[in-house]
Amino acid sequence: MNFPDWLTYIQQRTETALHAVLPAASLAPVKLHGAMRYAVLGGGKRVRALLVHGTGGFLTHARPEQLDRAACAVELIHAYSLIHDDLPCMDDDKLRRGKPTVHVEYDEATALLAGDALQTLAFQTLTEYQVCTTAAGQIEIIQLLSQAAGSHGMVGGQAIDIASAGCELTREELESMHVRKTGALIRAAVLIGARAGEGVNDDRRRRLDIYAKRIGLLYQVVDDILDMASDTATLGKTAGKDASCGKPTYVSLLGLADARRFANDLLVEAHDALAPLGERTSRLHELADFIAHRAS
Repeated sequence: MNFPDWLTYIQQRTETALHAVLPAASLAPVKLHGAMRYAVLGGGKRVRALLVHGTGGFLTHARPEQLDRAACAVELIHAYSLIHDDLPCMDDDKLRRGKPTVHVEYDEATALLAGDALQTLAFQTLTEYQVCTTAAGQIEIIQLLSQAAGSHGMVGGQAIDIASAGCELTREELESMHVRKTGALIRAAVLIGARAGEGVNDDRRRRLDIYAKRIGLLYQVVDDILDMASDTATLGKTAGKDASCGKPTYVSLLGLADARRFANDLLVEAHDALAPLGERTSRLHELADFIAHRAS
């Protein structure tokens, strides 16, 4: 299967798995379950799910069904974070994935509760299905997701982001923020894929970790570039929002040309990290290029 066909296949597979994991919209409380499904289904590139499958499907002998559950858990955490990030008390965004944000489509209280419910559903999903061949491995996967989502990861990065509005950050401070806010969950997707099934040895895990850290930061640098250089219709969210809110970005710190050079450097480093692992990482190489050259 070539990369575009594999990409579509995994995206469709993930959509089907998420549809099955989410509560039916007809179940009470109907409004809450409808908001959860609205936030998760029918949108997004599923980059994190693709990374779970791209790692586990080629390196750990994990069954597709195991990877589906792991991918769902990561995507549910991602969806919850987007709902909360868009709330009026956070970034106050009106558009996400080309449609009204959850608090606009429903209301603020429902959006808050939908995010809460998606977060807990992610961990419920990991406890109800054996993603790893051992109990210790299963616990490690839950730990990886917990750490990536918490105050030392995604939530901590969002806290720093809010506190940094209108401030000038050094390059090191900006990287520290985005390693948490964006990079932590992307890194977790790769490492969870590497731990699924039979797992990988320590050397492979170390190289995958380097790769994951590079593409996690790469994703954010590209996001900053797109926010500056693209339009709302293409992005599916409000273009130029970071600049209008006075948020520090790689473009505001480095300039557009140097931000693009930095993105290319991160891409090269990601490929270099995988090189010793051979052909079984071909999907991960392709995913790095996909992240680097995406249009939205």
